[in-house]
Amino acid sequence: MAAPDSIKPFSPDETQRILHHLQQPTVFMNMTRGWPALRWTAEHLSGCLRDKVIRFRLGRKEETKNTPLFETQCSYVEAKLVHFLNWTQTQSRADVGPFFEYPYSEYWAYADYKYIAMLFQDQPSMFEDVKWSEFGFEGRDGKESTLWIGTEGANTPCHLDSYGCNLVLQVQGRKRWYLFPPEDTANLYPTRIPYEESSVFSQVNVLHPDLRSFPSFQRASAHIVTLQPGQVLYVPRHWWHYVESVDPITVSINSWIELGEDDFARVSEAVTKAVVCAIKSAQSDDSTDNWLNPTEEGVASHKENMQYVNLALRACAQRQKDLCHSKLNQELRASGPVKRDSRGQVKKNDDSMKDSAPFNIPFGPHLIPVCCQQEDLPEKRGVTPKDLEVKSSRSSAGKSADRTSDCTDEMSENSLEDYEESRHVIISTNDLLDCLVHPDIISHVTELLLERHTEGHRTSAPL
Repeated sequence: MAAPDSIKPFSPDETQRILHHLQQPTVFMNMTRGWPALRWTAEHLSGCLRDKVIRFRLGRKEETKNTPLFETQCSYVEAKLVHFLNWTQTQSRADVGPFFEYPYSEYWAYADYKYIAMLFQDQPSMFEDVKWSEFGFEGRDGKESTLWIGTEGANTPCHLDSYGCNLVLQVQGRKRWYLFPPEDTANLYPTRIPYEESSVFSQVNVLHPDLRSFPSFQRASAHIVTLQPGQVLYVPRHWWHYVESVDPITVSINSWIELGEDDFARVSEAVTKAVVCAIKSAQSDDSTDNWLNPTEEGVASHKENMQYVNLALRACAQRQKDLCHSKLNQELRASGPVKRDSRGQVKKNDDSMKDSAPFNIPFGPHLIPVCCQQEDLPEKRGVTPKDLEVKSSRSSAGKSADRTSDCTDEMSENSLEDYEESRHVIISTNDLLDCLVHPDIISHVTELLLERHTEGHRTSAPL
């Protein structure tokens, strides 16, 4: 008889099917019981890492400005995890290493994007503590994941991931997630400065938005959840998210996954990188900002970027060609000899029936959708949001998964004063860049490039 901890609500195959049909953020309950990774508290990890030094990002706790705090604007220290723990315990005589320059009462700290494969390269057995294979990803463990350790207030700016989805296991403490659907992209004012290859950032501070500068944010639909230890959050492709730690110490494990190929997105990213690097590398009096996100290794040459564009185009075009041939073969097979039963009736193909059968996502106490909770945005209510914990009850599971919206009407026309002020606005290099690499523009350019590549179009001379 199987041990109670080994019994999971969904089998790996069932979980895979659920993930392929989910269109909104969802929390998996009771799927990680028995995972050794649930022991990965900051204290436990400190003992495992010992003298290994990792980089922490720091920001001020009382930051009240109406713009996001990007990674390019943070302070950084290289320290041991034991230094971090001593610092959070505010022990005046304890060794806090380089944290001594940053009073704990004034700063939060975040060890983010830490690749487990690098942290524990000399302890590969640690990889096996994370069992993503139980979510249907055969052979996948902690080696393909990242580790996040932070204090209360530690956060990541609102952004979307260019390709792939995310599975996030909360290990210690709680994190609050503010998620916005892909349809809200325009309402979140996307920007590629600071530049990070796999991320598009929002110009809006979603907790304290400047509605005068970003009026369309009023129409954004926030889905909010506070993730508890042991729970796993699924973040679908292109969902925006802002994440903030709400407990003194938080630990989470993030696994980026691809559900199917995403070659079109890779072409789009290659085009974006070529444009951003070309413009920001050019000498300009108004382009002296720290534009490259610290998570990026460096600026590639224009030649390298164009090689990447062409490689991505070829891969995407080949994928489209293969899909076209596959579809044609399926149609030819479908138009072949008709099979009939003993009564002479045409027999239906069992495989096609399986594919066309509707799949009802089994929402319930073990699978809870993150619903739209627009009124809980601090700026909407004027107060700090209470914890919106996921409850493993049937009542919370019965909430509608449909998006709701209490969107306000368009803001009134600008006053004469605003109009006079706008007449004197100078368009900067970053303004130009934001327009050129807007997701809608890049998507259209990618389509044009694929069309040109597929048709073998060539210009007779450089433009």
